[in-house]
Amino acid sequence: MISYDKVKDNAALLIALTSLTSSEFERLLVAFEKAWEDYIIKNHIDEKERQRQYGGGRKPVLLKIEDKLLFILIYLKLYPLQIFIGFLFGMGQSQANEWIHKLSAILITTLDNLNVLPERDPHNLKEALEKDGEKEVAIDGTERRRQRPKDNEKQKEYYSGKKKTHTIKNNIIVTVEGRKISYLSGTYEGKKHDKKICDDEGLTFPEETIVNQDTGFQGYEPEGVIIKQPKKKPRGGELSLEEKNQNSIFSSIRIVVEHVISGIKRCRIVKDVFRNTKENYDDLVMEISCGLHNFRTELRLNTS
Repeated sequence: MISYDKVKDNAALLIALTSLTSSEFERLLVAFEKAWEDYIIKNHIDEKERQRQYGGGRKPVLLKIEDKLLFILIYLKLYPLQIFIGFLFGMGQSQANEWIHKLSAILITTLDNLNVLPERDPHNLKEALEKDGEKEVAIDGTERRRQRPKDNEKQKEYYSGKKKTHTIKNNIIVTVEGRKISYLSGTYEGKKHDKKICDDEGLTFPEETIVNQDTGFQGYEPEGVIIKQPKKKPRGGELSLEEKNQNSIFSSIRIVVEHVISGIKRCRIVKDVFRNTKENYDDLVMEISCGLHNFRTELRLNTS
């Protein structure tokens, strides 16, 4: 049976399993343990009319707090079948399912306590960007595949003409210098256009913010910002030298955004075909994946 004690001294294996170094894991573990203790106090110890003291009865398979964190990080990073991750940790599929959803809730609380989660309320975006202190951001959409819905109407909603498959999508706003995900939109069906998501959410930016966007956001011009996007080559014509230079600068910023999206998708649960049918879990794991990216980036920038 796998455990943290067995993998903690193998640096390459730990990163492959969790996307974290040992020092990053230990830093996250401190906050995770606090979130777990708060959860136990709220949901078990403070419960009325307990038949016996908390901790009595059969001991859980995931007894150590470090093994609980290892379990959920492996699930998010590798996205194995529940029956397989249950086998790795010495439990059945039904137990694995219960632990996945319980520990996902603990992990997002942990990341929230560490202040590394992206803003989710579009009306608070302005305040979040002012707090980050950067004047240049980039906005982009990211899609991930999901299982084909059985309902015919849902099949049409989730079918992405761009990806030629059924997807769910989010928009993200990234700070160009810090490479932090400052904002994560809601999770929408694949049919919905990136610009339409922005229009519906009504994002607010600080004055004079430079917003880099690709042609998928053509026509999106929020008030008080400076929009930068690549110039399309005119039909039958050529771009000027200045326009080509501007496109080259934009491409370098696009690389930053693509690296951030790659950081999010280190968690294969937001890269592989999404299989989980629990309501809103598709949104929850995207937020967790963004939080883990911000957590890694913050620690590595501060230690570089």
